[in-house]
Amino acid sequence: MERILIVEDEPKIADLLQKYLQNANYQTDWLNSGMGVSDWVRKEKPNLILLDLMLPGKDGLEVCKEVRQFSNTPIIMLTARVEEIDRLLGLEIGADDYICKPFSPREVVARVKAMLRRLQAFAHPDSKHETTTAPLLELDRDRLVAKSGQQEIALTLVEFELLATLLQHPGRIFGREQLMTKVYTDNRIVSDRTIDSHIKKLRKKLDEIIPEHEVIHSVYSVGYKFEA
Repeated sequence: MERILIVEDEPKIADLLQKYLQNANYQTDWLNSGMGVSDWVRKEKPNLILLDLMLPGKDGLEVCKEVRQFSNTPIIMLTARVEEIDRLLGLEIGADDYICKPFSPREVVARVKAMLRRLQAFAHPDSKHETTTAPLLELDRDRLVAKSGQQEIALTLVEFELLATLLQHPGRIFGREQLMTKVYTDNRIVSDRTIDSHIKKLRKKLDEIIPEHEVIHSVYSVGYKFEA
Protein backbone atom coordinates (compact mmCIF):
# COMPACT_ATOMS: atom_id res chain seq x y z
CA MET A 1 0.00 0.00 0.00
CA GLU A 2 1.37 3.40 -0.99
CA ARG A 3 2.09 5.75 1.89
CA ILE A 4 1.21 9.45 1.93
CA LEU A 5 2.65 11.88 4.47
CA ILE A 6 0.39 14.85 5.29
CA VAL A 7 2.16 17.84 6.87
CA GLU A 8 -0.66 20.16 7.94
CA ASP A 9 -1.18 22.13 11.16
CA GLU A 10 -4.99 22.39 10.88
CA PRO A 11 -6.44 19.17 12.38
CA LYS A 12 -9.76 19.41 10.51
CA ILE A 13 -8.03 19.65 7.13
CA ALA A 14 -5.58 16.90 7.99
CA ASP A 15 -8.39 14.62 9.20
CA LEU A 16 -10.42 15.25 6.05
CA LEU A 17 -7.45 14.49 3.80
CA GLN A 18 -6.67 11.33 5.72
CA LYS A 19 -10.22 10.04 5.38
CA TYR A 20 -10.39 10.64 1.64
CA LEU A 21 -6.93 9.19 1.00
CA GLN A 22 -7.62 6.14 3.15
CA ASN A 23 -10.89 5.59 1.26
CA ALA A 24 -8.75 5.60 -1.90
CA ASN A 25 -6.64 2.80 -0.37
CA TYR A 26 -3.62 4.85 0.67
CA GLN A 27 -1.86 4.57 4.00
CA THR A 28 -1.56 8.01 5.64
CA ASP A 29 0.64 9.63 8.28
CA TRP A 30 0.19 13.10 9.74
CA LEU A 31 2.67 15.62 11.12
CA ASN A 32 1.35 18.96 12.40
CA SER A 33 4.60 20.94 12.37
CA GLY A 34 7.51 21.56 10.04
CA MET A 35 9.95 20.52 12.75
CA GLY A 36 11.26 17.00 12.34
CA VAL A 37 9.73 16.38 8.92
CA SER A 38 13.08 15.80 7.21
CA ASP A 39 14.17 13.22 9.77
CA TRP A 40 10.80 11.46 9.49
CA VAL A 41 10.99 11.34 5.67
CA ARG A 42 14.58 10.07 5.76
CA LYS A 43 13.55 7.24 8.09
CA GLU A 44 10.08 6.28 6.84
CA LYS A 45 10.42 6.99 3.07
CA PRO A 46 6.81 7.84 2.10
CA ASN A 47 5.68 7.57 -1.52
CA LEU A 48 4.40 11.17 -1.63
CA ILE A 49 4.24 14.24 0.63
CA LEU A 50 1.35 16.71 0.94
CA LEU A 51 3.06 19.74 2.44
CA ASP A 52 1.29 22.83 3.76
CA LEU A 53 3.05 26.12 3.13
CA MET A 54 2.25 27.83 6.44
CA LEU A 55 3.46 25.63 9.30
CA PRO A 56 4.54 26.27 12.89
CA GLY A 57 8.19 25.80 13.72
CA LYS A 58 9.40 25.71 10.12
CA ASP A 59 7.47 26.70 7.02
CA GLY A 60 6.76 24.44 4.07
CA LEU A 61 9.28 26.09 1.76
CA GLU A 62 12.11 25.43 4.20
CA VAL A 63 10.92 21.86 4.75
CA CYS A 64 10.75 21.27 0.99
CA LYS A 65 14.26 22.63 0.57
CA GLU A 66 15.59 20.31 3.29
CA VAL A 67 13.87 17.21 1.90
CA ARG A 68 15.21 17.92 -1.58
CA GLN A 69 18.75 17.69 -0.23
CA PHE A 70 18.39 13.90 0.07
CA SER A 71 15.13 12.75 -1.54
CA ASN A 72 13.19 13.10 -4.81
CA THR A 73 9.93 11.94 -3.21
CA PRO A 74 7.07 13.81 -4.96
CA ILE A 75 5.94 16.88 -3.00
CA ILE A 76 2.59 18.60 -3.53
CA MET A 77 2.40 21.97 -1.78
CA LEU A 78 -0.86 23.08 -0.13
CA THR A 79 -1.17 26.83 0.11
CA ALA A 80 -3.70 29.56 0.89
CA ARG A 81 -1.27 32.19 -0.46
CA VAL A 82 -2.15 32.54 -4.10
CA GLU A 83 0.41 35.15 -5.11
CA GLU A 84 2.39 34.01 -8.15
CA ILE A 85 5.72 34.50 -6.37
CA ASP A 86 4.77 31.96 -3.69
CA ARG A 87 3.83 29.39 -6.31
CA LEU A 88 7.04 29.91 -8.25
CA LEU A 89 9.16 29.83 -5.12
CA GLY A 90 7.64 26.52 -4.15
CA LEU A 91 8.43 25.08 -7.58
CA GLU A 92 11.94 26.51 -7.67
CA ILE A 93 12.95 24.78 -4.45
CA GLY A 94 11.78 21.42 -5.69
CA ALA A 95 8.02 21.01 -5.27
CA ASP A 96 6.37 18.93 -8.00
CA ASP A 97 2.95 20.53 -7.83
CA TYR A 98 0.77 22.85 -5.75
CA ILE A 99 -2.90 23.03 -4.79
CA CYS A 100 -4.51 26.25 -3.59
CA LYS A 101 -6.79 26.40 -0.56
CA PRO A 102 -9.71 26.13 -0.31
CA PHE A 103 -9.63 22.89 -2.25
CA SER A 104 -11.81 19.86 -2.79
CA PRO A 105 -10.39 16.75 -1.08
CA ARG A 106 -11.41 14.84 -4.21
CA GLU A 107 -9.11 17.09 -6.24
CA VAL A 108 -6.25 16.33 -3.86
CA VAL A 109 -6.85 12.59 -4.20
CA ALA A 110 -6.97 12.95 -7.99
CA ARG A 111 -3.67 14.86 -8.02
CA VAL A 112 -2.06 12.25 -5.77
CA LYS A 113 -3.25 9.42 -8.02
CA ALA A 114 -2.00 11.20 -11.14
CA MET A 115 1.42 11.85 -9.63
CA LEU A 116 1.86 8.27 -8.44
CA ARG A 117 0.68 6.88 -11.79
CA ARG A 118 3.38 8.88 -13.52
CA LEU A 119 5.96 7.50 -11.12
CA GLN A 120 4.75 3.96 -11.84
CA ALA A 121 5.20 4.59 -15.55
CA PHE A 122 8.83 5.44 -14.92
CA ALA A 123 9.38 2.54 -12.52
CA HIS A 124 7.92 0.03 -15.02
CA PRO A 125 8.91 1.41 -18.43
CA ASP A 126 7.23 0.07 -21.57
CA SER A 127 8.46 0.31 -25.14
CA LYS A 128 7.78 4.05 -25.14
CA HIS A 129 9.84 4.65 -22.01
CA GLU A 130 13.33 3.43 -22.78
CA THR A 131 16.51 4.71 -21.19
CA THR A 132 17.46 8.02 -22.77
CA THR A 133 21.05 8.99 -23.51
CA ALA A 134 22.77 11.85 -25.28
CA PRO A 135 26.28 13.27 -25.41
CA LEU A 136 27.27 14.25 -21.86
CA LEU A 137 24.08 12.92 -20.23
CA GLU A 138 22.25 9.71 -19.39
CA LEU A 139 18.86 9.59 -17.67
CA ASP A 140 18.20 6.84 -15.12
CA ARG A 141 14.42 6.53 -15.02
CA ASP A 142 14.31 4.02 -12.16
CA ARG A 143 15.96 6.49 -9.79
CA LEU A 144 14.98 9.80 -11.46
CA VAL A 145 18.58 10.95 -11.82
CA ALA A 146 20.67 12.52 -14.58
CA LYS A 147 24.21 11.16 -14.92
CA SER A 148 27.37 12.39 -16.58
CA GLY A 149 30.25 9.96 -16.15
CA GLN A 150 30.52 9.28 -12.43
CA GLN A 151 28.57 12.40 -11.51
CA GLU A 152 24.82 12.30 -10.96
CA ILE A 153 22.05 14.54 -9.66
CA ALA A 154 18.55 13.67 -8.41
CA LEU A 155 15.63 15.27 -10.24
CA THR A 156 11.99 15.75 -9.39
CA LEU A 157 9.49 13.99 -11.62
CA VAL A 158 8.60 17.25 -13.39
CA GLU A 159 12.26 18.10 -13.97
CA PHE A 160 12.93 14.59 -15.28
CA GLU A 161 10.02 14.73 -17.72
CA LEU A 162 11.10 18.13 -19.00
CA LEU A 163 14.70 17.02 -19.52
CA ALA A 164 13.69 13.72 -21.12
CA THR A 165 11.38 15.51 -23.56
CA LEU A 166 14.09 17.93 -24.64
CA LEU A 167 16.85 15.34 -24.70
CA GLN A 168 14.90 12.91 -26.89
CA HIS A 169 14.70 15.56 -29.62
CA PRO A 170 18.03 17.44 -29.69
CA GLY A 171 17.82 20.68 -31.61
CA ARG A 172 14.02 20.73 -31.69
CA ILE A 173 12.45 23.84 -30.19
CA PHE A 174 9.60 23.19 -27.76
CA GLY A 175 7.21 25.99 -26.91
CA ARG A 176 6.22 26.49 -23.29
CA GLU A 177 2.69 25.30 -24.02
CA GLN A 178 4.04 22.07 -25.53
CA LEU A 179 6.19 21.47 -22.48
CA MET A 180 3.27 22.19 -20.15
CA THR A 181 1.20 19.58 -21.98
CA LYS A 182 3.99 17.02 -21.50
CA VAL A 183 4.40 17.76 -17.79
CA TYR A 184 0.84 18.55 -16.69
CA THR A 185 -1.24 15.84 -18.35
CA ASP A 186 -4.45 16.78 -16.51
CA ASN A 187 -4.93 19.84 -18.76
CA ARG A 188 -4.80 22.33 -15.90
CA ILE A 189 -4.01 25.95 -16.64
CA VAL A 190 -0.54 27.04 -15.53
CA SER A 191 1.42 30.12 -16.53
CA ASP A 192 4.43 30.21 -18.82
CA ARG A 193 6.46 31.34 -15.82
CA THR A 194 5.87 27.98 -14.17
CA ILE A 195 7.78 26.22 -16.94
CA ASP A 196 10.47 28.91 -16.78
CA SER A 197 10.79 28.24 -13.06
CA HIS A 198 11.25 24.49 -13.59
CA ILE A 199 13.82 25.09 -16.35
CA LYS A 200 15.75 27.48 -14.12
CA LYS A 201 15.97 24.85 -11.38
CA LEU A 202 16.88 22.13 -13.88
CA ARG A 203 19.70 24.21 -15.34
CA LYS A 204 21.06 24.84 -11.88
CA LYS A 205 21.12 21.12 -11.14
CA LEU A 206 22.75 20.20 -14.45
CA ASP A 207 25.45 22.79 -13.79
CA GLU A 208 26.52 20.65 -10.81
CA ILE A 209 27.44 17.67 -13.02
CA ILE A 210 28.37 19.36 -16.33
CA PRO A 211 29.50 22.83 -15.20
CA GLU A 212 31.21 23.77 -18.46
CA HIS A 213 28.34 22.81 -20.74
CA GLU A 214 25.02 24.58 -21.19
CA VAL A 215 22.68 22.04 -22.79
CA ILE A 216 19.25 23.67 -22.36
CA HIS A 217 19.05 26.75 -24.55
CA SER A 218 16.41 29.47 -24.53
CA VAL A 219 14.95 30.53 -27.87
CA TYR A 220 13.71 34.08 -27.43
CA SER A 221 9.91 34.38 -27.32
CA VAL A 222 9.51 30.75 -28.43
CA GLY A 223 10.67 28.22 -25.83
CA TYR A 224 13.58 25.85 -25.18
CA LYS A 225 15.75 23.27 -26.92
CA PHE A 226 18.43 20.73 -25.98
CA GLU A 227 21.84 20.93 -27.62
CA ALA A 228 24.92 19.26 -26.16
